[in-house]
Amino acid sequence: MLMDNKENGLVLEIKKMNFLGHELEFGKRTLIMGILNLTPDSFSDGGDFLNVDKALEHAKEMLREGADIIDIGGESSRPGHTRISAEEEMRRVIPVIRRLKEETDAIISLDTIRAEVAEEGIKNGVDIINDIWGLQEDNNLAVIAAKYGTPVVLMHNQKGNAYAGDMVEEIKRFLLESVRIAKAAGINDDKIILDPGIGFGKTPEQNLILMSRLGEIRALGYPVLLGASRKSMIGKILDLPPKDRVEGTIATTVLGIIQGVDIVRVHDVLENSRAAKVTDAIIRRI
Repeated sequence: MLMDNKENGLVLEIKKMNFLGHELEFGKRTLIMGILNLTPDSFSDGGDFLNVDKALEHAKEMLREGADIIDIGGESSRPGHTRISAEEEMRRVIPVIRRLKEETDAIISLDTIRAEVAEEGIKNGVDIINDIWGLQEDNNLAVIAAKYGTPVVLMHNQKGNAYAGDMVEEIKRFLLESVRIAKAAGINDDKIILDPGIGFGKTPEQNLILMSRLGEIRALGYPVLLGASRKSMIGKILDLPPKDRVEGTIATTVLGIIQGVDIVRVHDVLENSRAAKVTDAIIRRI
């Protein structure tokens, strides 16, 4: 089913992603992914939710505020972060995943680049694997996702911010290589989501260019996740610390929806879900 809103040029196909116990529908409205960082050193909320009970309550609050998915991460991916062991990553995330699965019917995404962490997460109830290296850091992660039929978010990333040619074209090539890896491992097309990687391997100025060209990522034919929440490009424009960048994040959410983004990954769920609802009412008329 195509949604063709000729007044603003947005053409979206209604797609469904089915997996154990859940269904996601893309195209009718923007889905909200709430961020739950179980880390001491994340750029925005490091240390806020290290306690399992605190983490669980925050996840439940995000669900009440309109989150469709809870994205749990046990290792910071901010610039200059300290790598941790797989054992430490699992120690942080697995107890929260178990409790959240026991006490809610939340769709749980696990932000990890390690196959062994992904498999343990899936065994404990994780529904989606969110890989910031698009299956190109640990190819075994693709094998694990295929084994369990788990959907994957494939994000663009690179070391440094130099691009030999047109940046967006290079990002697209990277993402299509990630898709190739996924499909070669046995992951079906209908279980792939793309993320252009705002804030990863890009300067604030490059992020702004990418934000203005998100439609080109959507044109690859897969659902697109936008993760611009509280990022440094917003801080540079507004000259504000991470927790004061709510309005700037909302601006990126609205701009993303206009260009066909399907999921927004945000810290401030209530404010962004309200903005998305209004934008959807204007843009996604069927």
